[in-house]
Amino acid sequence: MSGLFEKSDSLNTPIECFVFDAGKNVFPVKPHWHYFAEFIYMLEGQAEMHCNDFSCTLHKGEMMIFHPSAVHAIYPVDDKMPRYAVLKFDINRFTHTPAYAPKLRSIFQYAEKSDMKIRFESEELEKAECGRIWAACLSEITDYKYGRDLVLQANIYELLMKIIRLWLDDGMVIDGQFISQTEDYTIENITEYIDFSLSENLRVVDIAEQCGLSYSCFAKKFRERYGISCKQYIEKMRVYKAEEFLMFTDFDLNYISQETGFSDCSHFIKNFKRYKGVTPKQFRSSRRKKRIQSPKYRT
Repeated sequence: MSGLFEKSDSLNTPIECFVFDAGKNVFPVKPHWHYFAEFIYMLEGQAEMHCNDFSCTLHKGEMMIFHPSAVHAIYPVDDKMPRYAVLKFDINRFTHTPAYAPKLRSIFQYAEKSDMKIRFESEELEKAECGRIWAACLSEITDYKYGRDLVLQANIYELLMKIIRLWLDDGMVIDGQFISQTEDYTIENITEYIDFSLSENLRVVDIAEQCGLSYSCFAKKFRERYGISCKQYIEKMRVYKAEEFLMFTDFDLNYISQETGFSDCSHFIKNFKRYKGVTPKQFRSSRRKKRIQSPKYRT
C-alpha cells in the first residue's frame, strides 16, 4: 500500500480547497491514499468514485467523502469530463466540539467502522444547505484575506456537523461509552495537543508521555508519520503562527515571540529566518508592500 501513499503538507496547508477540472488536469485520478480527509462535491458532469471496496457514480450536486487512509480513485463515466470541488484537511485540527460530545475525529472514525454512508445525494444536501457551505469555501480561495483560515475552518465545521446529523438521522448512535474513549492521544492526533500548547514550554519527552510512549519510540514514530522530528514540527508551527501575527497585526516582535512560544525575541528571529529566509521585520515589510501594490488596495 505504501506505493499508493500521497504525501500531504499538514504543516503549511492543513486545509486545501480547490476546483478540479478533469478537462484541464490529469485524469483519471489513480488509486491513492493520504492521512487527510477528502470531500468531493460534483459541480458538473459525473464521475465514478472508488473508495476501498465501495464504488458509485457521483452526479452533479452530490457529495462523496473519503476517510483518512482510505484508498480511493476517480474515473470518467462518459466523454464529458467532470468538474468538482475538493476539500482536503487534517481532521485532527478540528477539535472544538460541545462538552457532551466526542471529538470530530473520533466520530468520523466511529462512522467509518460502522459503515455509515459516504455518498450523499443532492436532495438531502440541498435540504441541509451543503451547497451554500461549499460555495462559501470556494469563495475564500481566490485571495489570502484576513481571517481566511478561520472562515474556512468555520465552514468546514458546519459541513462536518451537517454530515454527522445526516448519519444520526440514518441511525448512528453516539453513547456514553463511545464518548469516554475519545481523549487518548496517538501519533495520528498528537498534533492537536501540540497546536493547543504552542505558547507553552513544550518538551518532546512530555509529548511522548501524552501518547504513552517512551521518548525514543515516540521520536521514531513521529518522524515516520510526519517526515521531520517533533522538535522541528514545533518550530515550524510556531513560525507559521508568527506569520499571521506579522501579516495582520502591529504587535511588536517581543509580544509575538511570547505568544508563539519562543524562549525570547532573538530565538524567534533566528528560527524565523532559518525557515523563511528573511527576518520577521523583512517578512512584515514585504507583505505590506504587496498588499499596498495590489489593485484592491489602490485608490
